[in-house]
Amino acid sequence: MAVRIDNVRLINPAAGHDAVASVILENGRLMIGGAGVAAAEVIDGSGLWLTPAFVDLCARLREPGPKVHGGAASETRAARAGGFLHLVVPPDTQPVLDSGALVTQLRERSDEAGFAIVHPVGAMTKGLEGKALSNMSRLVKAGCIGVGNARAPFASADTALRCLEYAATLGLTVFLSPEEPSLARGCAHDGFTAARLGLPGIPDAAETVALATQLLLVEQTGVTAHFGQLSCKGSVELIRIAKEKGLPVTADVAMHHLHLTDIAIDGFNSFAHVRPPLRREEDRDALRAAVKSGVIDAICSDHQPLDASAKLAPFPSTEPGISALETVLPLGLQLVREGVLSAGELVRALAQRPADVLGLDKAVGWLLIDPEARWTVTAETLLSTGKNTPWQGQEMQGRVRRVFA
Repeated sequence: MAVRIDNVRLINPAAGHDAVASVILENGRLMIGGAGVAAAEVIDGSGLWLTPAFVDLCARLREPGPKVHGGAASETRAARAGGFLHLVVPPDTQPVLDSGALVTQLRERSDEAGFAIVHPVGAMTKGLEGKALSNMSRLVKAGCIGVGNARAPFASADTALRCLEYAATLGLTVFLSPEEPSLARGCAHDGFTAARLGLPGIPDAAETVALATQLLLVEQTGVTAHFGQLSCKGSVELIRIAKEKGLPVTADVAMHHLHLTDIAIDGFNSFAHVRPPLRREEDRDALRAAVKSGVIDAICSDHQPLDASAKLAPFPSTEPGISALETVLPLGLQLVREGVLSAGELVRALAQRPADVLGLDKAVGWLLIDPEARWTVTAETLLSTGKNTPWQGQEMQGRVRRVFA
């Protein structure tokens, strides 16, 4: 049924639109104009934004996996509430997404819920053990958008090379989260705060050493690669150089790395325990600038719902992760209010560019957003099973009022 929205700010970077207009939406398709045209429903969009729906390049649903942390139904429902209609799911599920049957199961359960479309990433190695190559061809036939090894290490650079060569012959995108395990045995950024708290640190080099190696292998094989959840200034520089060389690479950053620094873990705050860890202010600022310039293509949620007990142990023993799907939009709007990003740059990083990474149509649905709506993050207001967020109890500004898909 046709819906007419009058006086709405239409922000669609792919089409170069950012202006107040009247629009007609019907079956997910948008037509600009139509003020006064009869429609089944008419909405006054004054003060509201209409944007393409968001695409998340990294969200864990805990499906398949233990139900204590979530599941496809609850987490895709939270995703839709946050404006995400497409979700990329990494392969480090329980059990690992290394078989076509598990991929099919995940997609079927997500489709049954009907809130968002899930795009699984198949495991690049069997069991994510980093040794034997998985049957990537079968994983793609089952519906995988690409392959990756999450944060699990490869047994050797030779194994990584063979994996990328195989993926390249199949024309697949590889999803890589760079981390050198021998340097990443800590639980917080290797800096002043961790030292003062007596926590083992993870230096920037844990990410940059792995990223540099993987970029060399990408250059060797020609495979299309997406680097996810970058956290430091050095990684921004490496991606910039790779793009200047013409390598087929893209990258994203989690929204919490654009806001928080390692100071957030002060007092052993386990809600700020994430991997990669929160780093210095200069890293955060470099990541912000990279999103604005396009060196980093997209902002993801890196959603990791956890039950309450997962954050109650001593800091090093708590599980890393933030329940993030429902706070991405208001945190992004905060960046706009602070002048870090324009509204168009925010929408581009949440919708257009991640859609490009996946090869989706530019408009994958539409969101009617109230950028001024105020709400408080509580266990009751979050639809996700995971309530693990450092923004618990804080007032947010901005909510999705309506989804058109």
